[in-house]
Amino acid sequence: MALRPLRLGVNIDHVATIRNARGGAHPDPLRAARAAEAAGADGITAHLREDRRHIADDDIARLVAELERPLNLEMAPTAEMTAIALRHRPHAVCLVPEKREERTTEGGLDIAVHHNTVAPIVAELGTAGIRVSLFIEPSGVQLAVARAMGAPVVELHTGSYAEAVLSGERARIGTELGRLREAAAEGARLGLEVHAGHGLTFDNVGAIAAIPELAELNIGHFLVGEAIFTGLEAAIVRMRRLMEAARAEAGA
Repeated sequence: MALRPLRLGVNIDHVATIRNARGGAHPDPLRAARAAEAAGADGITAHLREDRRHIADDDIARLVAELERPLNLEMAPTAEMTAIALRHRPHAVCLVPEKREERTTEGGLDIAVHHNTVAPIVAELGTAGIRVSLFIEPSGVQLAVARAMGAPVVELHTGSYAEAVLSGERARIGTELGRLREAAAEGARLGLEVHAGHGLTFDNVGAIAAIPELAELNIGHFLVGEAIFTGLEAAIVRMRRLMEAARAEAGA
C-alpha cells in the first residue's frame, strides 16, 4: 500500500549564520527561502533564538510577509518569544529547548518536566490560530503529555539516531531507529501529527523517511552545507528524491 506523501521543511538558519559572521545583508535568508520554495520545499523553518545568533527579528517579519509556503517558527517557550509569535502570526510554531551555550539544539524539550511553562503557551498560540508543534524525544511519556496539552503536532528529535549512524555502531543504530518507529506509531495512535528532524543527511534520511506515520521532515544545516558544493536547489531536489524513493520502497 502506497504511503502518504512526506513533506519537506527546509531550515534556513545557517544562511543567516554565514551572513552574521561578517555583518551586512548577504547572504539573505529570504532569498534562500525563495530558492527552497522553487526547489520544492513544502515549508520553511527558522529558529529565532534568544541571543539572535542567526535569524533576526527582521528576518521573521520579512519571511511572514513574503513567503508563499508556510513558515514554521522555532522558538523557546518564553514570554518574549510568545509575544513575537503572536505579533507575526506564522503558520506554525515549534517549541524547542534552548540553552545559550549550546551550538545547536541538543535534545528534545522535556514537556513533562516543564509542563506548567509549556502548556499555557500551547493554549495561547492555539487560540490565536497558530499550529503548535513540540520538539520532543521519541518517548511514550513525552507523547502522552503532548496529547494532554492539546498540541496537534510533535516533532521527534532524530539527533541520537544521526549520531549512531556516524559512529557506525549497528546495534545503536537499530536501537535508535526502533525508538523513533515506536514513537511515530504511538503518536499517530494518539491522534498527533508526527514530524521528525535533526542531523538528517543524504546518507541517513532513508530509514527515517520510510517510517509510515511521519508526515514531515525538517532539515537545515546539512542542506545549507551541501549548497556550498552543489547549490541549495540541487541539494533540496536530491533530498526530496531520496525521501520519495524510501517512501515508495516502504510502501511497496
